[in-house]
Order: sequence, then C-alpha cells, then structure tokens
Amino acid sequence: MPSDTTSRKPLISGNWKMHHNHFEAIQVVQKLSYALSKETYSAVDVSVHPPFTDLRSIQTLLDADRIPVLLGAQDCHWEDKGAFTGEVSPAMLAKLQVAFVIVGHSERRELFGETDETVARKVRAVLRHDMTPILCVGETLEERESDSTEAKVSRQLERGLEGLAADAVASMVVAYEPIWAIGTGRTASSEDAQSICGLIRSKITDTFGASTGASVRVQYGGSVKPTNIAELMSQPDIDGALVGGASLDPDEFARIVRFDG
Repeated sequence: MPSDTTSRKPLISGNWKMHHNHFEAIQVVQKLSYALSKETYSAVDVSVHPPFTDLRSIQTLLDADRIPVLLGAQDCHWEDKGAFTGEVSPAMLAKLQVAFVIVGHSERRELFGETDETVARKVRAVLRHDMTPILCVGETLEERESDSTEAKVSRQLERGLEGLAADAVASMVVAYEPIWAIGTGRTASSEDAQSICGLIRSKITDTFGASTGASVRVQYGGSVKPTNIAELMSQPDIDGALVGGASLDPDEFARIVRFDG
C-alpha cells in the first residue's frame, strides 16, 4: 500500500565526492542559490555534500548570505577524537553546522572496506551529535542478477539501524543506491526503485512501528538526472534523491531540485 507522504518534505542531496576545491565550491553554491526560488526552498529541502576541505568555506557562505541550502558531509569517523590520522570526527562536523552526513555510501563500502558494523557505529555517532545520517544501502550488479537485492538491502538496513530508538530512526534518511547504477548512466526504472524504497519503508515499519515508517525519508541514488527525476519523485515511497555527478553543475542540479526535466 502506498505510504502517506503528507508529512515528508522531499530532500534532494548533492554528493560532490572528490570534486571542487573551495573556490569552485563557493561558485557552485552561489549559482545554485540564484537558480532556486523561495517557493522551491519551501517545497524541497536541498543539501550539498562537498569535500571536507570545502566545508568551512561553504558554511560561512550559507550563513553570511542566508542561503537556505543545508550543509552536508560525505563521511565521518565514529569517535569524537583520538589517534585516527586522516579522519574527521562527528564533533568537528557538528561545530560547522553540518546538518546531514552520508554514512555507508557504496564507494566507502566497496572501495574502502567499510563493514555493516562500521557503518552502524557511524550512524550512532552522527545521531549523538544531533545531525541526520543518510544511511546508504544497495546491491551490486552480480547481486541484482542473482535476485539477492532484497536480502542485501534488508541486511544492510537491519544492521545499520539495530538498537536505535524509533524516534531516532524517524528522523533519519535512508538512501537506496544500487551500486550498478552509480556513475554508469544506468538507472533503475521508477518501478524498480519504488519497489526497493517501499521495501525499506516496510522493513522500518515492521521493526519500529507505523509512525516511524511514515516519517523516515527514503531517497533514490544512482545516475539521477533532470530527465528522470520527475518520474522517480512521482513514486509514493521515494522522498528525494542522492545525486552524484549531476549535482556538480549548478544549473543541472537546480533542474533536479525543481523536478524540471
């Protein structure tokens, strides 16, 4: 049964990955702010997730110019401080007014060996500092072709949310990002994306209750473009998008935010 979407404001998030130095990042956010209207900001939450080296510059810009774009980070460590050379703590991000932190992105899992247990620790760390985790789940092409998608996504979701209170889960974002669709130009059909996003909501409802299931926001990620965003967003259990390459261009990203193909 389609879920009640009346209380879920869409969230469109731009994950810039390892792109844009802080000068370029400032220009992108300025151009994005010019391209979006007050009406759009009222209807859609927008977050940008630049590299760590850009965060302070973007935070200062958003604050000084009162741009209603939310600041996000791409990752964090699970400890607040310690001998973890090269890592960035959630406490540091919170001081920069970071609102969202991507946790368990497929590239972190596949390229850097992050386990479900590591991802779960990061989810709790982000929540501990009153930021919102965007918990990523998704399958490889091999898993998809072997009909293992539901089992893989269900396992990642269960382990990522294990032990959390219902109110914490209700405030979270879960992003379904099929690994085979990231950066390949291939996108899950809107029906396939809805099927797995609906599964995610159903699993959360079964574990944490109907209210939590109705409140959590579920994004789709994987080669999202202006030409497919409207169809994806028409699905009852898709509440937004985690956008990669298309978010690097402010005009293209603005079209996605407006669902304007």
